[in-house]
Amino acid sequence: MRTATEQQAWEQQCYGCSAAELRASVEGSITARLSGYGMVAMSMLSDAQEELARNMNEQARQTINRAKWVIGTYVMKRED
Repeated sequence: MRTATEQQAWEQQCYGCSAAELRASVEGSITARLSGYGMVAMSMLSDAQEELARNMNEQARQTINRAKWVIGTYVMKRED
């Protein structure tokens, strides 16, 4: 089990922000409200493609992790 400080460091490394910041960003997104969480994830994956095209590999990795978080947190939960 991670300490709170270790968890924050892990989230920063994984997502480029905290999970709380990611949640606030996603839930405050106009895309989520108008098109749904699946579209938020698809938009993030599109962003990651652009980052890869620009050799921004670390940013792309974090963007992909954020998209996976959205899918796991919002999209998969609705399928249960």
